[in-house]
Amino acid sequence: MKTITTTADLAAYCTEAAGHDYVTVDTEFLRERTYYSKLCLVQLAMPGTDDSGAVLVDPLADGISLEPLYDLFRDTSVVKVFHAARQDLEIFFVDAKVFPEPLFDTQVAAMVCGFGEQVGYETLVRKIVREGVDKTSRFTDWSRRPLSDAQKTYALADVTHLRQVYEFLAAELEKSGRGRWVAEELEVLTNPDTYITAPRNAWKRVKTRTSSGKFLAIVRELAAFREEYAQTRNIPRNRVYKDDALVELASLKPSTMEELSRARLLLRDARKGDIAEGILRGIKVGVACKPGDMPQPDRSREKLQVNPALADLLRVLLKAKTESAGVAAKLIAPAADLDGIAAGLRDVPAMKGWRLEVFGNDALRLCEGKIALTAMGSDVKVVEV
Repeated sequence: MKTITTTADLAAYCTEAAGHDYVTVDTEFLRERTYYSKLCLVQLAMPGTDDSGAVLVDPLADGISLEPLYDLFRDTSVVKVFHAARQDLEIFFVDAKVFPEPLFDTQVAAMVCGFGEQVGYETLVRKIVREGVDKTSRFTDWSRRPLSDAQKTYALADVTHLRQVYEFLAAELEKSGRGRWVAEELEVLTNPDTYITAPRNAWKRVKTRTSSGKFLAIVRELAAFREEYAQTRNIPRNRVYKDDALVELASLKPSTMEELSRARLLLRDARKGDIAEGILRGIKVGVACKPGDMPQPDRSREKLQVNPALADLLRVLLKAKTESAGVAAKLIAPAADLDGIAAGLRDVPAMKGWRLEVFGNDALRLCEGKIALTAMGSDVKVVEV
């Protein structure tokens, strides 16, 4: 199996790949010790039935540039095929602000084609290719060199089998006319906002048991400091301090180093130096926050009056529609959105795009009393009222 370690060899491969309709892509990376993923390997394969058109690209090789690969990503005549592409795309966006275009994600396509929710690559290979995938090297350290033969074989299998998976799913989408569905789902993956975490918005990910504006103002400042500190030093945010420590600090509101030292959940390194000073500074700013500037939790759904009977009917309708369409129910609407629809909410994904066609239109008609549901044997049918 060939491993590319120079820019010239990568450029030659990408030039050849540009003559094909598609190329399959995967990556191996580490993120346990960094904020941003560390790219350790890129796997590529051109159409074919053997390993001759498949290569491993070593981004850790001295002097290598991935720009030829990014040029291939920009070539709209070649489909770039990934499985569960989100983390891969984040790596390329952070490194070069580039997204593969056009993009095909076999996990998304498989959900649309009736393979279930977030189906794994191994499952697709088993069901479509009728092959097994050796996962013994999944949790190895991909940054260490040299790579073992077992690691290389494992990594290459992630793009060689992907060719048949892609060709099968692409054909299924062509027959069903659901290519537009997949395109809609992929829009979020190629939106830069998906991969940008603004420090001032980091507090929204922290789970708290109170909605006090003053408390949340402190949480916002502590979360913003942690995010910025982690980003600038490229370390995991939990290495600065964990969420439970952040919430504890927001409750204790220490104002001195001595008071800070009494926090039970704070890591040792966070009790001194830049982190400790940042914590005290953030708490001071949060405590002084004026009422008009305090963050407000989203309470829009708390005021909704859910009709439980209608919500149950919507669940039955969703089950009937997804079974008929061969689509995973959670791909269309989670339980919380069904409750929202039953309470009169309309700004939910189920009421937009292809979901509106499959489920949303009839959900609206059910809410308006224009249709009813009836059982015919083991099937549920929609009947006009």
